[in-house]
Amino acid sequence: MLRPIGKRVVIKRLEAEEKTASGIVLPSQAKEKPQMAEVIAVSKEVEEIKVGDTVVFKKYVGTEIKVDGEEVMICDVADILAIME
Repeated sequence: MLRPIGKRVVIKRLEAEEKTASGIVLPSQAKEKPQMAEVIAVSKEVEEIKVGDTVVFKKYVGTEIKVDGEEVMICDVADILAIME
């Protein structure tokens, strides 16, 4: 598992919606990547975000990598906009 350093978190994007609100099924290339993710690791310097939190983050941020076959993203705490409650 990754242990981020500095004020960073490791997040895993939540799955994109398969259908629109009106019930239209979207092909995979038409799905917009969600800006919500589950936090899977936090550095020791981060206090306001915990593992397991669902967060909303800025578009076009972070570094995407594969760990154990799963795509995750490392991003700065400043790129996290909100925690879902």
